[in-house]
Amino acid sequence: MTSASPWWSPHVHADRRPLLLQRGRIKAAMRGWFRSQDFLEVECGILQVSPGNEAHLHAFATERIFPDGTRQPLYLHTSPEFAAKKLLAAGEERIYSLGPVFRNRELGPRHACEFVMLEWYRARAPYEALMADCAELLARAAEAAGSHRFAHRGAESDPFAEPERVTVAEAFLEFAGIDLLATIAADGAADRDALAAQASATGIRIVFDDSWSDIFSRIISEKVEPKLGQGRPTILCEYPVVEAALARPKPDDPRVAERFELYCCGVELANGFGELTDPVEQRRRFNADMDEKERLYGERYPLDEDFLAALAIMPPASGIALGFDRLVMLATGAPRIDSVIWTPASE
Repeated sequence: MTSASPWWSPHVHADRRPLLLQRGRIKAAMRGWFRSQDFLEVECGILQVSPGNEAHLHAFATERIFPDGTRQPLYLHTSPEFAAKKLLAAGEERIYSLGPVFRNRELGPRHACEFVMLEWYRARAPYEALMADCAELLARAAEAAGSHRFAHRGAESDPFAEPERVTVAEAFLEFAGIDLLATIAADGAADRDALAAQASATGIRIVFDDSWSDIFSRIISEKVEPKLGQGRPTILCEYPVVEAALARPKPDDPRVAERFELYCCGVELANGFGELTDPVEQRRRFNADMDEKERLYGERYPLDEDFLAALAIMPPASGIALGFDRLVMLATGAPRIDSVIWTPASE
């Protein structure tokens, strides 16, 4: 908290309490909407053998001790994704989870090491269906908060307006003057030097050991993100396949993937995929990301072999994760994410 007094001080809590009551109303509205759409709320285990395998994702490690004294390393999940997809493989069709997730090395006005994630999946549905879901949920959150606009640090966004759809390539060209697709080959391979040259010309700082993905992320954060979700929500879609994570390539253009992110007021709210169900390709991506993680941070996380096995029988699906606390922050106009968390971790 920015206050000199802890969050549990009566006068601090009195200031925060109206926001927290709005949080409760928004949560009830989210659950009500999912019920109306025949979704089943599921509870995914927090302890997992793998917390996720993205290079820049950092987990909290722990250990399970069995009655005989043997030990098993475990992690607090960074997302319910692996468990939820196992449920899709088991036969569930429409599911959502609303619960805590944990990410280490995260702190700031928009970040917390423990936060609530709203994640949902539609079996046998295109990822465009998730875009429509997002528009509905933004409006429901605003109604529940009694708000006509989302606001954050001087930026505003109309949660009732139809989100604009912008491809990543279009956003790079418009806001950074960079021809992103010119740095990606027909097979999806990324040309690091070509992107570095364009980025340098626009004033982006480049370090000699930056990868293509490092440069891409810097351009996104410095040039693109601040311009998104201004006036109305933005859906930033068609991410380069090298940034696909767990998304499948687009059938009509293998250079890009069925991945999108939702923005309001320059703040990323959600990350959605047309889900990859090829376990061989997913294993390749995980190993590549763990190699990069080891290069950058000197550590790697194990693969969840059960998850990779479940992918082989998982139906075609689309899924998305939305930061619930950020949604509440924007809907209430709160200045910081910890203003809308009941018991925020101490800084």
